[in-house]
Amino acid sequence: MKYGTVAKDNSTLVTQFVLLGLTSEPKLQTPLFIIFLMIYLITLVGNLGLIALIKTNHQLHTPMYFFLGNLSMVDLCYSSVFSPKLLIGFLVEKKTISYPACFAQHFFFLALITTEVLLLAAMAYDRYVAICKPLLYAISMPKRVCIQLVAGSYAGGVLNSLIQTCCLLPLPFCGPNVINHYFCDTNPLLKLACSDGRPNELLLVTFNGTISMSVLVIIIISYVYILLSILRIRSAKGRHKAFSTCASHLLTVTLFYVPAGLSHMQPGSRYSLEMEKVTAVFYTLMVPLLNPLIYSLRNKEVKDALQKTTANNVLASCLLAKLALGS
Repeated sequence: MKYGTVAKDNSTLVTQFVLLGLTSEPKLQTPLFIIFLMIYLITLVGNLGLIALIKTNHQLHTPMYFFLGNLSMVDLCYSSVFSPKLLIGFLVEKKTISYPACFAQHFFFLALITTEVLLLAAMAYDRYVAICKPLLYAISMPKRVCIQLVAGSYAGGVLNSLIQTCCLLPLPFCGPNVINHYFCDTNPLLKLACSDGRPNELLLVTFNGTISMSVLVIIIISYVYILLSILRIRSAKGRHKAFSTCASHLLTVTLFYVPAGLSHMQPGSRYSLEMEKVTAVFYTLMVPLLNPLIYSLRNKEVKDALQKTTANNVLASCLLAKLALGS
């Protein structure tokens, strides 16, 4: 009987999976552990810092930053689905994950990636209303509408993940149980199923393709109208200010969409798992790392709020130190 399997009714069923990870080269395990540990820690600090900055600065209490705060929250949870298991895998010889943990990871992965895509669409719509209909912005984007858009994004993510995970669960896994990946993604799991996985591949392409393409169409249409509105602005300063509010979002969409689209809009039977691992590193680990940096470095309001918060903290520290010395 193979490791991680159990005999039942004259058949062998998988009880746990073996994750091959990014590489099996022993000499690379320690350097990669250090690199990805740093990536994860910076991701945690960056996203938590951005959430705290948006929460504590009144000037950032606008729809745009409400969506950005939720995007950071999703990125924070998103990276935490993969990073701990990946880091442990660099340190241990047996890179195993139990059957329930594997499908839990699969569920949260799909839920969060779908939520992120839908949030990007909501952010594009917010920029469209802000630039194309500025006089109606307060009426069109009240707090109630923003909450509904965010709640709808989370609900859509959970629903998509629930459907796909429930369709994947009935598939029999009778060995081999080695996943050529660093997390339980859909395509590698389908390759291990003992029954025909083509209906699940069709479901994968249909659901993920429909959601991804619908969101992409919304984003493209929004930015076509935004571009036309920006071109009608007479002053160069006004055009630059309008475009700067969209540049960070456009960069985030590009960094997320290209690798994620390559991985999840094609049937598993036609896609290289080695290539998928490379693209997956980008949208599961690098995008959550880069998003806080993109919005912090390219956004004047965030930089001003950060400088103000830093100055207030320094002033408070100086006052506390003075009081302590005086006493």
